[in-house]
Amino acid sequence: MREIVLDTETTGLRTKDGDRITEIGCVEIFDKKLTGLKFHTYVNPERELSIAAMEISGLTYDFLKKYKTFDGIAGEFLDFIGNDRLVIHNAPFDMEFLNYELNRAGKPTIRNHIIDTLAVTKQKFPGSPVTLDALCNRFSIDKSSRTKHGALIDAELLAHVYILISVEVTQRNIFSVAENENEAETAFESYVYQNIIPARNFEFCQKERELHDIFLKKIKKPLWNNPHS
Repeated sequence: MREIVLDTETTGLRTKDGDRITEIGCVEIFDKKLTGLKFHTYVNPERELSIAAMEISGLTYDFLKKYKTFDGIAGEFLDFIGNDRLVIHNAPFDMEFLNYELNRAGKPTIRNHIIDTLAVTKQKFPGSPVTLDALCNRFSIDKSSRTKHGALIDAELLAHVYILISVEVTQRNIFSVAENENEAETAFESYVYQNIIPARNFEFCQKERELHDIFLKKIKKPLWNNPHS
């Protein structure tokens, strides 16, 4: 199974305030082993970063403005993740930003299955801190290179955490799952982040209306014409 561990950095915390992505980092896992294949890019957010974001990531707009905007890297990013499962720590945050940027770029939103490792580790370690730093400490993962939050280094560290937790899943030490690996995989399925696509806030264009009318004409017995439905 191919999986992509993913992380982003942003200018702030909320897309509705106009915050944008500044960095994307992805690493590939195949059959729960790192392959060495990576996708990493900085992104020109076309706006200044919040003070908090600069302190966390060390990035500045002066540094980022020489890079491509999101629409310039969107195709390459989508090609890299394909249709494979994504592994993200606090998935709703990253997915909100990624789908916001994809919508702005006129690209399809992400429909991949997603494992939210924040939900997984909250279940496994109730009452304990489950930040990436805390999880690296728990599993004795070397994080000395993480002087600042960076999308690629965070994705790499999360990949190591995820692999170790996955091994425990297959060994029945988490969630009391059954013997074989196929059943063990289902332990993660309850933590697949349901990617809810927000309702569009703009009108259909004329072309979309025409395509919709064509689609409706192809339906032979629509339910709405059935008086008993």
